[in-house]
Amino acid sequence: MKYLDEYRDPALARRLVAEIRRSVTRPWVLMEICGGQTHTLVKYGIEELIGERIELVHGPGCPVCVTPLEIVDKAIAVASIPQVIFVSYGDMLRVPGSHSDLFRVKAAGGDVRIAYSPMDALRLARENPQRPVVFFAVGFETTAPANSTAAWQAKREGLRNFSMLVSHVLVPPAIRLLLDQSANRVQGFIAPGHVCTVMGYEEYEELARRYKVPFVVGGFEPLDLLEAILLLVRQLEEGRAQVENQYVRSVSRGGNEAARQRMMEVFEVVDRNWRGIGPIAQSGYRLRAEYAAFDAEKVFGVETISAPEPPECISALVLQGLKKPVDCPMFGTRCTPATPMGAPMVSSEGACAAYYQYRRHAAPPGAQT
Repeated sequence: MKYLDEYRDPALARRLVAEIRRSVTRPWVLMEICGGQTHTLVKYGIEELIGERIELVHGPGCPVCVTPLEIVDKAIAVASIPQVIFVSYGDMLRVPGSHSDLFRVKAAGGDVRIAYSPMDALRLARENPQRPVVFFAVGFETTAPANSTAAWQAKREGLRNFSMLVSHVLVPPAIRLLLDQSANRVQGFIAPGHVCTVMGYEEYEELARRYKVPFVVGGFEPLDLLEAILLLVRQLEEGRAQVENQYVRSVSRGGNEAARQRMMEVFEVVDRNWRGIGPIAQSGYRLRAEYAAFDAEKVFGVETISAPEPPECISALVLQGLKKPVDCPMFGTRCTPATPMGAPMVSSEGACAAYYQYRRHAAPPGAQT
């Protein structure tokens, strides 16, 4: 396919692999942030290709995976209210809450609908003026422009039956948390291309200076990631710690200024809880006071719902790059895509789902194959 096959060219891939192997003189630990990058790396066996001296670990870059348990429980509570039309991206429907999930709410008669855009929810609000319509606004900076525009448009139109359950999180504060931990092993980062398309990469320059760690903004195809790895290895081998942009066809240093302005008009930065990781200061968005009428937590009185994380799930360690999915004793046995114990097994971007789909052969003895 034009514009896709060129980023999967086998001859170019072999040359990049050979150059990576020639460039490495010592072991390095690299982390990709985005779950889409994780799936490409696992699907195409890139870690095996580049050799044993480079270890790839997987970061907290799956938005479904880091949506905290209490937010899922709030979504279930709101979706269970009679007359509410609850609209969500498909991945969120199977994410387990404390005692249920949105699919079970739907099966029990709740009006839960899958959408591909928050504008679908706005359309439903216009078509059903007597019913409350709630959109589950989750994600990193990538989905924030569209979600903020939905709230902006609802206010502009005076839609009184539309609201959003917001759970937006930001990548740089999570990286800062990982780098501050004594257990951190990561020496270089593949920064998330989609996030940087919106936000640019100036924030990563500050992280590189402060922590003396290199970043390469990477795309999502095999050649993108091989080139990003090569650029990181060269920096590490030369003792440099800079930000480089491999994903030049989509990312500029300043990002999308119009999108950022709209986001800042509607959202404000706040502390956020991350599933499996805990609270991270100034790591998320919430609706500004001017948009309180569209805040589903306030509208439906679910602000106080809280929930503890299940202790047996090691998703926190997976999301921090401290464990691989196959290190979990439940992987492929009690925890599968059909019976997920944690969000990383549910999401199409989750590391556990990637390993289950492409690397079950690496699971502990007794796991399903």
